[in-house]
Amino acid sequence: MKTGRIQEKRGRVITVVPYALVGIFLIMVPLFLSTYGEGLMTRFLIFALFAMSYNIVFGYAGMLSLGHAAFFGAGGYTVAILKLHYGVDLFWISAPLGLLVAGFTAALFGLIALRASGIYFLVVTFALGQMLYSLAWNVKWLSSKGMQGITGITLPDLAIPGFTLDTTSFYYMVLIIFAISFVILYRLVRSLFGSALVGIKEDESRMEAVGYNTWLYKYTAFIISGVFAGIAGILFTYYNFFVSPNHLGFATSFTPMVMAIMGGLGTFLGPVVGAAVYLFVENFASILTPQRWPLILGGLFVLTIMFAREGIGVYIWRLWIRVSGRYGSS
Repeated sequence: MKTGRIQEKRGRVITVVPYALVGIFLIMVPLFLSTYGEGLMTRFLIFALFAMSYNIVFGYAGMLSLGHAAFFGAGGYTVAILKLHYGVDLFWISAPLGLLVAGFTAALFGLIALRASGIYFLVVTFALGQMLYSLAWNVKWLSSKGMQGITGITLPDLAIPGFTLDTTSFYYMVLIIFAISFVILYRLVRSLFGSALVGIKEDESRMEAVGYNTWLYKYTAFIISGVFAGIAGILFTYYNFFVSPNHLGFATSFTPMVMAIMGGLGTFLGPVVGAAVYLFVENFASILTPQRWPLILGGLFVLTIMFAREGIGVYIWRLWIRVSGRYGSS
């Protein structure tokens, strides 16, 4: 009994330590970075959240979507439109409205897309996403004068007397939102709901046979995923000071898919690792070879599929377990 308790405590420590180390790193890292490096870390947190939201739909529920940027862009465009046409930059108004619009868009798209499955679901989500892209491209009300997109966006106003956001405080704001979202999504995938999604992904007909309303589970997961993608879109619009139709398009939908696959599809930490690898390789490759960085990124993706099919994050976690087991045992 005593040995079992010791092993259980040791297992908890092995599990918690990486989270604690990464948390400390993320809190301390702005102290040692330039403004550019700080911005890169902010971008990483935003896209890690975007990839985690996509992982709910594809990694856990098994629904391959190519329209996920619709929710990312819907949140961002809501913030931008409020600023452009109504002069609203108060975070406590813009962000909730952005979440509502992203959630409503996901709910509407889900009603349409979930009538199909497999490759047809993929095609329908792609078509719906491109529809919003076309709308943003052609409707002048959705663009600044003389632009394709909306510019002039500033960091949000938090309505705190005497306090104005700068790039460093915005990083910490994004970190707090990321941490809250991380905990919520962690509890979601570790819940009975998350287990049901995995069951639906593995064998939907069997889940239906034992009494699960699989359509409702998938629809709920689709909306939840859309809401968290909307959060990422809102933060990215503030970070980027600009939103364009491209943020609703196919290329933006493809990005979280690649991140999730590279890091470890269907694992909780995989999309975060994938986002880190994707963004930092993209950054350094674009500095070294500005014309050929997509080739380097594509080559890395191919190598991941060939030699680390389960995802880079999975192998890192296994290495941690092996090392901690070797040096942490008595």
